[in-house]
Amino acid sequence: MKRIISVLMENAPGALSRIVGVFSQRGYNVDSLCVAPTDDPSLSRLTITTHGDDKVIEQITKQVNKLIDVLKVVDLTEGAHVERELMLIKVATRTDDIRAEVKRNSDIFRGRILDVNGSNYTIEITGTSDKLDAFASSMAQCAEIIESSRTGVCGLARGERALRP
Repeated sequence: MKRIISVLMENAPGALSRIVGVFSQRGYNVDSLCVAPTDDPSLSRLTITTHGDDKVIEQITKQVNKLIDVLKVVDLTEGAHVERELMLIKVATRTDDIRAEVKRNSDIFRGRILDVNGSNYTIEITGTSDKLDAFASSMAQCAEIIESSRTGVCGLARGERALRP
């Protein structure tokens, strides 16, 4: 099962490495990782996407929580949450028919064409990981994908629940 773990940690050298080390030492895979400073520049928020059952996720969160740089760990998938990911994708658009189909698919998925030249389009799209996967699959059916880049999941709990020190 896909899990989204959010970590509030000190914004210090080596903190991220120690957290990722917990995953690698135990043989768990990190599907995506998104980290940036919070409104308090001494703190960073890390969002990790991984797969595992309840027992594995409980073990991960307990081990990460023991680290000195970590202030708080929350499994966002336990409750209502909002998640988003950004993807930039460059597709070949060598003919008018392909350009029209790429534009149509971009509009359907609410993507934005950021760069246009004679042979390709670069498109920005945000949403859940499933939406981005569906968009990439749709693009692959109508045009050659030249390259793509994804940010990884970023998420917040809905309502009153918040990750604070």
